[in-house]
Order: sequence, then structure tokens, then C-alpha cells
Amino acid sequence: MLSPKSTEIVRATLPAVGGAVGEITPLFYEKLFADRPELLRDLFNRGNQAVGSQQRALAGAIAAFAVSLVEHPDAHPVTMLSRIAHKHASLGITADQYPLVHRHLFAAIAEVLGEAVTPEVAAAWDEVYWLMANALIELETRLYARAGVPAGDVFTPCRVVARRAETADVTTFVVRPLDGGPAPEARPGQYVSVQVALPDGTRQIRQYSLSGHPEGALQFSVKRDGEVSRHLHDHVGQDDVLTVGVPFGDVVLDDGDAPLLLASAGIGCTPMQGMLAHLVATASERRVIAVHADRSETDHAFRDDLPLLVGKLARAEAHVWYERPTGPWPAERTGYADLSTLDVPAGTVAYLCGPLPFMRMARQQLLTAGVAAADIHYEVFGPDLWLGAEE
Repeated sequence: MLSPKSTEIVRATLPAVGGAVGEITPLFYEKLFADRPELLRDLFNRGNQAVGSQQRALAGAIAAFAVSLVEHPDAHPVTMLSRIAHKHASLGITADQYPLVHRHLFAAIAEVLGEAVTPEVAAAWDEVYWLMANALIELETRLYARAGVPAGDVFTPCRVVARRAETADVTTFVVRPLDGGPAPEARPGQYVSVQVALPDGTRQIRQYSLSGHPEGALQFSVKRDGEVSRHLHDHVGQDDVLTVGVPFGDVVLDDGDAPLLLASAGIGCTPMQGMLAHLVATASERRVIAVHADRSETDHAFRDDLPLLVGKLARAEAHVWYERPTGPWPAERTGYADLSTLDVPAGTVAYLCGPLPFMRMARQQLLTAGVAAADIHYEVFGPDLWLGAEE
């Protein structure tokens, strides 16, 4: 926890720092990439950098952590830290990179806030930074140990053993390690990082949810959206080699027996597909409600697989909404998904994945139905702009 002196300084300066964090984080990244251009080229998602979503996510995380230290000194925001640690581990982030971030972040703070950053203020926020950094380093160390890899050594060459089109813009890839060894273990709901060499010489990394769990292989599905995803669609086929990371991700299917609700929209169906496949493989007898929303039948990836998987479970049901169905479709299932129309059992554990507006609406409907907030889990594709808001 923060020292008493630093707590009072951080509390007093939070409005100023919080109000300027939108200026601080872009300047931080500008300084970081000027010093280490290879980080933008080969580590950070330059698409997210271009639209500012990564900067907003970092700003939100810093502010949420500082508020937590001041308002709840005996407890860290566990979900937020876990989510960041899993993303860092998926990229191979190591402890020696935190001093580099510290140097450029605090240079940006000093430049934006000027004389307001007295030595006492700098020392207090330095304490905030290292409390957060050391908590993340500890979590990441445990994640690497659990994965059985040295810190940062998460990538391995894999051969594409199968490729199939799910829709016109969603493709599934199945890969196996090139050395013939077993694929790393994965839990339903996790994702892998995939690194590709682009024509301009950069080696960009993106994360893709595991959409199934074939024996001895990793399966992920990609929507044609963004430079890396387009590259995979246009240039990677069966027998090609991809650089793929160890699976990570903190939103995983629990091992209990509580009723489940899996709600997705669009490409958010991919982790739910993996969860359903796992439930079938383990002959689960849990009550399962699968919900999916999409623009139309032709946009719905795994449209044929959903009823097949649900049909193999003893106590499962599926509910699908299409905004603009191209064929005959029930009127009550046309438009946006409405979870308030479902009979949600007491004690349900819910998993959500899709665009933020969909997840916000689904979460509110589930809360109204009596689902506990702690039992509603969500996965976001890209920087988590919801991070810290629920803690």
C-alpha cells in the first residue's frame, strides 16, 4: 500500500494528474517510440496507437489503480491487474522493460504538468508506479512459470495444418508446433498472440481467441479487419509457418457446476465456440444458455456449429438474433439481442464477448435478471476501455 504521506499527496493531485492523463499518455508513447522505435514496429499494435485506443486504455488503468490505492488501500484492483498481466505475458513483456516505461512516463508527466510536479509529488507518483509495476511483474512471473516457459520466451514457429472459411470475412486456422512437439495447454476462453512479417518490414502482433481445442493443436479464428488479419487472410495458407504464442487470458470457463450463459455478438463468438467445444468434450451436464447476435445469417461465423454443439449437451439451449436476416426468421429474434426475454436460472455465471455497447447492454440486462455482478465476465478484443470501471 501507499505510505501515508504519499497517499495524501496522490489524493490531492489526482484531479490534476487525472485531468491531464489524456495529454500525458500520448506524449509518453511519443517519447518511448522515439527512443525505441522497434517497439512500435515489432511489439505495440500500431493500429491502436494510430486511433488512440491504447493511450486511452493506459490512462484509464493508471487512474483506476491510483484511485484504488487511495480509496481502497488494503486491496488492489485484482481483475484489472490480472487482465493487463495476461496481455503482457502474451506479448513476452519482461521485468527489465518497466524502468524504460517509468523513465518516459515520468518525463511526460513532468513536461505536461510543469512546476506542479515538485519532488514530493514526483516521489508519491513514483510510489504509485512501482506498486503497480511490481504487482504486474509478480503476476507475469507466475504466468510464465505456469506456462512452463522462461520469462518473455512465449513464441514458437507453428505450421498451419488446416485453414477453412467460416464466412466471407472469418477464417479459422489450426496450427501445430513446427518441431513436432505438443501444442501448449490452453483453457477455454484464452487467446494466442500471432506475429506476422508485413511487407514494410514490421513484425506486428495480434491476439486471437481460441475457437476450438483440437487435440495436439491450437485453433483460432480471424475476422478480416486490420492489417495483420488481412495479411493472414490473403497470404497464409495450409503448410505455411506462423509465429504463435503460448495461450494466455484471464477470462476462462470455470470448472464449477453453476448454470452458464454465453453471450456473444459478431466475431465475439470465437471464445464462446471454444467454451462450448470444451463443454461437449467433457460431457458437461451443466445448464447452458448460448446467445448470439449478428447482422445476418451470412455474417454469423460457426452458424452451423452452434446448434450441433448445443445439441450434444444434455441441458443446453441456443438463442440467436439477427439485425437484418436475409431469409425467414422469427420476428421476436430480429433486431438486437434481448437477454431480458430469457429465463436465466439463479446462480448463473455469464461470459460476454462482443462490441462494448452489446456487452454493456447485456450486462445491465443480466444484473436486472438477478445475476451477481461478480459472476459476469467479459472479454474485449483490443485495448480494454472498460478496464477498471467495474472495480
